[in-house]
Amino acid sequence: MKDKILPVTSIMNGSIQEVTNTLYSYTNQVVNVCFYRLSERSREWVLIDAGMPHSAEAIRKAVTKQFGSDHQPQAIILTHGHFDHVGAVEELAQDWNVPVYAHEKEMPYLTGKRDYPEPDTSVEGGWVAKMSKMFPNEGIHLGDRVQPLPEDGSVPEMQGWKWLHTPGHTPGHVSLFDEENRILIAGDAFVTVRQDSLFKVTMQTQEIHGPPRYLTTDWNAARQSVETLRDLNPKTAITGHGVPMGGNDLKEGLNQLVSHFDEVAIPDHGEYV
Repeated sequence: MKDKILPVTSIMNGSIQEVTNTLYSYTNQVVNVCFYRLSERSREWVLIDAGMPHSAEAIRKAVTKQFGSDHQPQAIILTHGHFDHVGAVEELAQDWNVPVYAHEKEMPYLTGKRDYPEPDTSVEGGWVAKMSKMFPNEGIHLGDRVQPLPEDGSVPEMQGWKWLHTPGHTPGHVSLFDEENRILIAGDAFVTVRQDSLFKVTMQTQEIHGPPRYLTTDWNAARQSVETLRDLNPKTAITGHGVPMGGNDLKEGLNQLVSHFDEVAIPDHGEYV
């Protein structure tokens, strides 16, 4: 993974969007990283996901822009361990000397014990699906620095948030939810751009879609996870890919995705279908 530089980007690359007064979405090439401020006036914060390979310096610059220099996070939370969500986590966790948290079922991929299945380039879709053979699938080596998320569903350092197991895209995929404000960090359980289309990824064309097809291995679980998130009735959602979405667009989009999941999300053919 460390040797691979992936030349994919979007018009949102480098942008920081304020989703709430404590939650920000930073786009690193084509994937979203979240910064969560512990309170409105605090400079203490949490990093959710860690971007593309070779993105550590870009994330540091975005952090400095948002919080000032010398403000490392209290923790790093991972929605899952795919290459585009953990690209900088080894370097950042070591440099900042902070703990990393993920679901228990994701641990083998974060401690060097297992690799993810190779991307399925046979799924129908656009150029990103065909390019996915370039994408790393190797596990990473966080060692003792990574810890399982608490069994009670709480999220370390993020008071009022809970984590939900939303598998399908990976075995240990999680989403984070602020129950009081109904804010959802969905990871790749669903996305707001059609991730297998190079044009739509580049232009960040907004549409609710299922998890990226070429890396999703359990479609029955993926369907159930989308239903779980729809039933939360989120007010606003940040997904791993695409721009944040809220209001009626989010509600109607999730209802449509749940109702037509087999037709619009699951590929007609593929290794994991």
